[in-house]
Amino acid sequence: MKKYIYGVDFGTTNSALSILDTENNKIVKTFTESSILFFIQPKDTSEVYSYVGQPAIDAYLENGMSGRFMKSVKRILPRTSFTDTRVYSQKFTAPDLVALILKYLKDKADVFLGEEISEIILGRPVFFDEDPAKDQLAQERLEKAAKKAGFNNITFQMEPIAAAFAYERTLAGNETVLVADIGGGTSDFTVMNLGPGKFSSGNRMGDMVAQGGIYIGGDSFDSAFMYHALTPHFGKNLLYQSGSGKLLDVPGILFDNITSWEKMNFHNTHKLIREIEKYYIFTGRRRELLDLKVLIEKNLGYSLFRAIEATKIALSGADSSLFRFEKEAIAIIKDISIGYYNEMIGVNIKKIDNYIDTFLDKNGINPEQIDTVFMTGGSAQVRALVALLHSKFGKVKMRSGDFLNSVSQGLAWSYYN
Repeated sequence: MKKYIYGVDFGTTNSALSILDTENNKIVKTFTESSILFFIQPKDTSEVYSYVGQPAIDAYLENGMSGRFMKSVKRILPRTSFTDTRVYSQKFTAPDLVALILKYLKDKADVFLGEEISEIILGRPVFFDEDPAKDQLAQERLEKAAKKAGFNNITFQMEPIAAAFAYERTLAGNETVLVADIGGGTSDFTVMNLGPGKFSSGNRMGDMVAQGGIYIGGDSFDSAFMYHALTPHFGKNLLYQSGSGKLLDVPGILFDNITSWEKMNFHNTHKLIREIEKYYIFTGRRRELLDLKVLIEKNLGYSLFRAIEATKIALSGADSSLFRFEKEAIAIIKDISIGYYNEMIGVNIKKIDNYIDTFLDKNGINPEQIDTVFMTGGSAQVRALVALLHSKFGKVKMRSGDFLNSVSQGLAWSYYN
């Protein structure tokens, strides 16, 4: 038996690695880091330097927000249209990018232990994508990334199942538990029969009642915020005069390209800038489109989405929050009420609502059969989502653990199952 194994939760927003001491049956350390990459190529050199997590943020700010900044890399794993991206003089595939984050966590853990560990239980969402072929592609790319990072003994486990194992260790009696794992990219749901006597029973397939997921998560909420509250500040709804003299809306594609990190990371910046410059002239040089150009040229997307995320977090415990973004010549100060925020993300919450109903009906589960709803994941504290689950299952059934680390710790515990 290996003395140590790693449970790794590679997430859209954050990633975590938990070290399990298999001899003493305990988690000895968990490392958590933002799933962020930053690349810089210093002048007079052909070498490209990469940074991960907080060091990536520090390097990005120290270099005046110049360079290549990437977030939500997990979302490209199922994209068949994505083959690679060029960063300065180097080409990076999806496994190349993910491997940088996994290796960063592995190196920290290996240094902590003073030895190299090659065995990993690696988490994956219930669905990377609703298309089975794309889902399979995503797992293959994730496995390749793990091998590039230095792991050679790789086992996959569903992330919400791992969260269930983490919760199970706290139980005094048997329960039927719905695990709601609300991440950056997906919302996954698993129903399992858990109990203190089941933990060491080996194969747990007989305790699995149902599992499923929907491709909506925290990034979807942030994109909705950007689209509804902020794109008008960058020119959405402006009119321009066409060659025939008609007044037409500035094309929506200009704003679709800034409403998600996935698109901001990998869109054709030069082409987009040319389009913005054209409509800036056609609209009579409106300041909004100039701000849009500055947003993209100055690579301010990270700062903007960080402000969005800060507002989202504040609204998990307050009825209003002041959104503030002041960079370069751009200045947006806007009071956001919880009602307005819920309205912005309403379409996504409704989709999750409909999915849960379908999920329960398809698997023949009555809400009254659920003893506990265990919530985990970085977006699990969004109030509209919490209220939705309260309405379906009852507030008294709600439980939560470590929102960021339950999955990685549960993945490590999966070693015994």
